[in-house]
Amino acid sequence: MKKVILTLLLLSVSLFAEMTNQYITKDFLTKNIPIIDVRTPAEWRETGLLKGAIPIMFFDSKGNYDAKHFLKELNQKIDTKKQFALICHSGSRTSMIAPWLSKEFNYKVINLQGGMDYATHTLHIKTLPYK
Repeated sequence: MKKVILTLLLLSVSLFAEMTNQYITKDFLTKNIPIIDVRTPAEWRETGLLKGAIPIMFFDSKGNYDAKHFLKELNQKIDTKKQFALICHSGSRTSMIAPWLSKEFNYKVINLQGGMDYATHTLHIKTLPYK
């Protein structure tokens, strides 16, 4: 009986949570879906930001994080009731953050696989300087 209840609870959580993994495309950038860049300020300065991307650091350069501060900034800068995307350097950080946001807060999150490395080196998408 406990297994049945646990299974039902897990299924009900997954019904509300929406998280997708996809590689960024040039077409994706025209869809007006907010893109949150979770890299560090040093990374933003080094490679720039995608046009329209919103920089909100999650992990610092030492791997520390302040989830409460991140969520506060996220909720101030975008409507989290609507779908949004996350990007980092290679997709490693967002592959941890996206499922957490989806499961814990029922956010509709797109994890942009390959990250900025894929966007800039494979697709040759131009970036804007971070100020």
